[in-house]
Formats: sequence, C-alpha cells, structure tokens
Amino acid sequence: MTTYEGMKLLHSEMQEWRRYLHMYPETAFEEHNTSEFLIQKLTSFGLEVHKGLAKTGVVATLKVGNSNKKIALRADMDALNMQEHGDLEYKSKNEAKMHGCGHDGHMAMLLGAAKYLSQNKLFDGTVYFIFQPAEEIKGGAKKMIEDGLFKLFKADSIWGMHNFHGFDVGTFAVKSGAMMASFDTFEIEISGVGCHAGMPHLGRDPIVASAQVITALQSIVSRTTDPLDSVVVSVTQIQGGTTWNVIPKSVTLRGTFRTLKKEAINDVKTEIKKIASLTCEALGLDAKIKFNPENFGYPVTYNPEKEATIAKEVAQNLVGKQNVISDFNPSMGAEDFSMMLNEKPGCFIWIGNGEIKNNCVLHNTQYDFNDEALSWGASYWVDLTRKLLLN
Repeated sequence: MTTYEGMKLLHSEMQEWRRYLHMYPETAFEEHNTSEFLIQKLTSFGLEVHKGLAKTGVVATLKVGNSNKKIALRADMDALNMQEHGDLEYKSKNEAKMHGCGHDGHMAMLLGAAKYLSQNKLFDGTVYFIFQPAEEIKGGAKKMIEDGLFKLFKADSIWGMHNFHGFDVGTFAVKSGAMMASFDTFEIEISGVGCHAGMPHLGRDPIVASAQVITALQSIVSRTTDPLDSVVVSVTQIQGGTTWNVIPKSVTLRGTFRTLKKEAINDVKTEIKKIASLTCEALGLDAKIKFNPENFGYPVTYNPEKEATIAKEVAQNLVGKQNVISDFNPSMGAEDFSMMLNEKPGCFIWIGNGEIKNNCVLHNTQYDFNDEALSWGASYWVDLTRKLLLN
C-alpha cells in the first residue's frame, strides 16, 4: 500500500477535522479553542504535547528508534478578520472571522500525518509537529522563536506548506530561491494646520498633501527601482477628517511594501522617507514616518537549493514529475515561515487547491480549502519524514 492509499483511509477523518476548524475560526493569538482541539487530537495519537509557546502555539513530539536526527513540520492556525460569505454547511459561526486562507486545511493535513506516523512508525528519529498561531498579521513565528521554540525543540531542519489557488489538486509547486516576498509596513502622519473648509488659505491642508504623497509613492516602483526587480508599494489605509466643513489638522497613511530581494528593503524605506518628507515640506506641512510600527515585518521566504531539491524529489515520487511545478513566478504575498527559515535550513512548498472559480482566491470572502487536497498534503508530510529520517 502506498502512503497516499494509506492516507485516503484517513480522508474522512481529516475532512471532519478541517470542517470543524473552519466553523470555529480564531485570529492572531486568540486561537484558544483551536489549540485545545489540536491538543486533544495529538494526545489521543499518543504524542507528547507542549502548549503555550506564543500564547496559543502547540508542539507535539513523536520519537521513533535511536537516531539523533530531528525534523520539524509546521502548520499555521489562525484565521482572518473578515466575514465569510457563501452558503457552506460548515460556514464560520464566529462573527467577522473566517478561514479564508486555508489554514484549517493545513492543520488537518498535519494532524493526519501525525496520526499516520504514530500508527506506522517506519522511520528512525524525532518529528516535531508545530502548530503556529498568528501567521497572518502578528508574526507568530517570531514570537514562537523568541519563546524558545528551537531551544526546546532542537530540529535539524524546518519544513512548511501552503495551499495555493490556480494549481490543480494533486500538484505541488516548489523552487529554490525566493518563493514569497518580504512584508514590511509603514505609517506616515502628515501634520498641518486645521481650518474652515471655506477658507483653506488660512490653514495647511494635510488631505491635499496626502493625495500627492500617495501618488508620488507609486514612482518608487515605476521610476526608482530596477524594472527587473519585483517591488510593491501599496497604501491601504487613509485616516483623517471628521466632518464636511473642516480641514483637519492631520492625516495618517498606512500601507505595505514588499520585495523579492532583501537588499532592496532599505532602498524602498529611503525612498518612502524622501517622498513623504519632501512633498510635505514643499506644501508647508510635516511628515513623521514609522516603519513596522507594530514591531514586526516578514523577510523574504527563501528556499535553499539543497532542501528545495529534497522537497521536489519527495513531491515527484508522490504525484509524478509532471505534477510538480518549478517554473513559476514567486508570489508577492508574504509568509512568516520565512523567520523560521532564517533560523534553520528547510523548504516551503505550495500544494494545489484547484481551479479558481468566481474570482475566489486566497483571502476572498468565499474561499474554501479543497478537501480533495488533504490526502496529498498529509502524504507529502509522511514521505518527507521518511526521506529525512531513513537516510
């Protein structure tokens, strides 16, 4: 019996776990019920379970044989702050919270692998199953590391996986080098002089200044970075003003910038500072710029060639060479698994979630993890474990 055939026997159970987790999504560092659900399942498999890293994180340990080899497999736990639309029978029951990125599927696949490996101990070494909170917006990977993740669980390598729309179920995508972009945030507070909207000459208008700053920021990508480099600068929040006839004293802009080259991060920061400061100065206003004001940013998710080759070989042996894609563009989305890859060698791989229907992509209010991918993802974890802990 192949690994995949064995995992198919667990498919209905993984689907049940996945849909339960989908119904009760929890967001960054609030995954208390999710954590308890995972602990109950992992304990029932006979694994040693550690809880509390990064508040709600869970790490389960499975040791087989006498080898000193140790690997870590990671799944993310958190949902998004968004209202789920659509009419799924297992639709979110938690107001304004939704598993719109497929982390429910990630947890179910890793649980499935943990159960299978606990029942079929055909490897020699130690596996750490890491369930990480707060991937989406709060840098849970960083918090787990700061809380001693790799001091308590001394893995030789760390491995991650994410579902991805547009790739067929039963396919994987992996490459060496940059897989996903860095993620940094900025905040620009533009301060002027408030006044009556009918007498704008008596003030210094931060609304007009913010409009010019927003427009000028787009020149960073179009005019100051190499056209062959991938850089994104997006303003995502504008806050200012209280009523129709008052020009406010200040406006706050927030946004994100991303790149596939870590060397470009400081260049983008320099340009944002320059554009905001000089534009406001020319209009008689002041600009205060902060980067990563909530004290976290994500580096580029970068796969070392050695580990990417291992992941590719495991996936090819599972689904066939024709179903493992390596010629694709990296995503300008970001992943805090990158922080773990900065600590340990490893690889991040994508698993196909099927065709895109009705523009339903990651972070869409109707996005849903495809249950048909569960056995493929869990099988990859099992085969990867055997590859790393039998050689």
